[in-house]
Amino acid sequence: MVYLDFEKPLADVEGKAEELRAMARKSEDAVDVEKEAAALDKKAGDLLKDLYKNLDPWRKTQVARHPDRPHCRNYIDELFSEFTPLAGDRAFGDDHAVMGGLARFNDAPCVVIGHEKGHDTKSRIDHNFGMARPEGYRKAIRLMDMAHRFGLPVITIVDTPGAYPGKGAEERGQSEAIARCTQKCLEIGVPLVSVIIGEGGSGGAVAFATANRIAMLEHSIYSVISPEGCASILWKDSDKMRDAATALRLTAQDLKKLEVIDRIIAEPLGGAQRRPQDAIRAVGEGIAEMLKDLSGKKPADLIRDRRQKFLSMGSKSLA
Repeated sequence: MVYLDFEKPLADVEGKAEELRAMARKSEDAVDVEKEAAALDKKAGDLLKDLYKNLDPWRKTQVARHPDRPHCRNYIDELFSEFTPLAGDRAFGDDHAVMGGLARFNDAPCVVIGHEKGHDTKSRIDHNFGMARPEGYRKAIRLMDMAHRFGLPVITIVDTPGAYPGKGAEERGQSEAIARCTQKCLEIGVPLVSVIIGEGGSGGAVAFATANRIAMLEHSIYSVISPEGCASILWKDSDKMRDAATALRLTAQDLKKLEVIDRIIAEPLGGAQRRPQDAIRAVGEGIAEMLKDLSGKKPADLIRDRRQKFLSMGSKSLA
């Protein structure tokens, strides 16, 4: 388990409990040692509740970026059957930061598209840390066109710091690809639902999340820019990231009040990284409910619903 900065007191208590259990396995007084370990477990549980009771925006940002949170691949493996990945944008190449293809959700055919960050050094480099290049967005456009043609609902799983800002990506039309992907989201006449499972960064996230229904995991974030980037621009000081995180209103709770998203999916105590299977199950239930809300709607109504949703954004205030 990787502990975040604010979880250090918890790490100490859980570490001591584990040390006692290791001693118990070697000691004849195992019962007494186990009682002490159980007392530490209770203390750790209470501490975990206190730490996660009222997380500020910066701490939520840290949780959203936790390397042990389940990633797109985990959700696809657990929630979808008969997943058939499709590769390439038919123009330049394939982008491993974006995975997608045909699948079945609750035994119904669909198209699933998501950002994949990777789980270790090798896979993170291969997936470019979830930062898509133009070919990734053009692959998503191709898959959405296919879904529209065959009347299949589209499910997107968002987890990206933002689109890749490299020179090559810009030369191949990064901003144009993002804009066209966002436009395609608005055009398809099939149900489109999106779940932000970690980071929803900048236009790279919007290009997948311009959906009829948008959900966020409880400790995920969604914003126009990262707190560090915002602090560097506004205050010329990246150390102001905590202030920036608060000012950006990037938490699921704030965005639900602003009606940018439609629902918040509860996470296990301590975040999705502590009990990944429970988090994945909750996301599956959320997706099923969102698709049920849209079932039976005509293509024109789905397009109108989606456009109106985004045209009305900005009318709410948190003041």
